[in-house]
Amino acid sequence: MSTDARPARCVVVVPVKPPTHGKSRLTGFADDHRRDLAEAFALDTVQAATATPGVDAVLVVTDDHRFAASVRAFGCAVIPDGVSEDLNATLVQAAADVARRWPGAVAVVLCADLPGLRPVELAGVLGEVRDQVGSGRAAFVRDHSGTGTTLYAAPAESFDPSFGVASAARHDAAGAVEVGRTATSVRTDVDDPDDLDAALLAGVGPHTVRASEGRATHSG
Repeated sequence: MSTDARPARCVVVVPVKPPTHGKSRLTGFADDHRRDLAEAFALDTVQAATATPGVDAVLVVTDDHRFAASVRAFGCAVIPDGVSEDLNATLVQAAADVARRWPGAVAVVLCADLPGLRPVELAGVLGEVRDQVGSGRAAFVRDHSGTGTTLYAAPAESFDPSFGVASAARHDAAGAVEVGRTATSVRTDVDDPDDLDAALLAGVGPHTVRASEGRATHSG
């Protein structure tokens, strides 16, 4: 084990639903296009995470074999969804896997619907995360709507995510520290057509650009 004072590294854990279950709120799109968009969001999220300084590895949790092959090409590790109907239980298992495979690394859960994710912003957030986890506290990033969570991390012995409806309030109530308040691309998840319009305007990764080409975005 290293005895120097370098900060702990991070392993980013990205859970990805099979495309048939992805992004049901992207109304107004054909089923195949919605699946393509959901996959593109996840690919851009994962690729940005792999390019982020301070990330030792990216661990993708998915039962989608085609997607798994795509992210392995980025150098990601992949494990199957541990508890298919319980995201939080799956993430606890994934964090335990991180502790075994990358001893001393901080497991950081990142949602897979951040197509505009910027590595420089994620790196800044991870610096805040390391400070909090190093002090024994959990940390989370609130999504742009203010109610959800796009990122969660905690010490291995107290790793207890609470993703789902109103997750930000639950993480806050459990004592997790909010970080990344100004990291717009880390907070901007895409759930519906209006979110997609805003993300395209702000700038997204290459997979989402391709998946959106030639398609009129939903506008009010």
